Amino acid sequence: MEAIRPVPRTLLRDRAYETIRDAIVTGEIEPGAVVRDAELAERLGLSRAPVRDAFSRLVDDGLLESKPQSYTRVTPLVASDVRDAAAVVGALHELVTRMAVPRLGAADLAVMRAANERFAAAVSAGDVDAALRADDDLHDVLVRVSGNRAAAATVARFTPLIRRLERRRFGEGGSCRSAGLHERLIEACADGDVDGAVLVTAEIWRGLEELAD
Repeated sequence: MEAIRPVPRTLLRDRAYETIRDAIVTGEIEPGAVVRDAELAERLGLSRAPVRDAFSRLVDDGLLESKPQSYTRVTPLVASDVRDAAAVVGALHELVTRMAVPRLGAADLAVMRAANERFAAAVSAGDVDAALRADDDLHDVLVRVSGNRAAAATVARFTPLIRRLERRRFGEGGSCRSAGLHERLIEACADGDVDGAVLVTAEIWRGLEELAD
C-alpha cells in the first residue's frame, strides 16, 4: 500500500482521515476490504485513536461500513449511492456558481483556465488521477469564491464517493468529462453570465449522475 505511510504528528486525525480516504478512492484499499485500526495505525505511525476517529468519519461519508464487535470494511460501489451523492453535490455546485460568478476576478479566471489546461493534458495522457485533481482545482475556485462554508463542507464530504466511481470508470476505458464543457463554463464566468454558468455546471454534474447508471 504505497499511499499508506507514516504522517507528521500534526493534525493527526485529519491526516489519518485524508490518507485512508484517498487510499479508498484510488482503489488501493478495494471495495469490500476489511480494515483494522491497529494495522493501519502501525502503517501510518500513529496511535489507534486518530485512526478510529478517521474510521468514524469515513462511515459517515459512506466510504466505510461497520458492524460493532465484528468488522469495519470498505463499502461496495453502489450506483444509487453515487447517483444520490452526485445529485446533492451537483446542486451545491450550481448554488456556489450562482454566488461566485459576480465575485470572480481576473486571477480566479486565470486559475480556472490553468486547471483546465492541466485537465485536458491529463485526459490526453490517460492520467486519471491528474485529471481529477485538475477538475477539483477548477471547480474549487467557484466553491472558494462563493464563500459558502456549508456548501464547501458538504461538497468535500461527498465528492470522494463520486470520485471513486469516476476513477473506476475511467480506468476501465470510459470517457472523462470534456474539457470543452469546462471552457464553456469559464467563458460564461468571464462574461459574468450567471445563468449560463449555472446551466453548464448542471450539464457537467448531470453527466456524473448518468455515469452511475
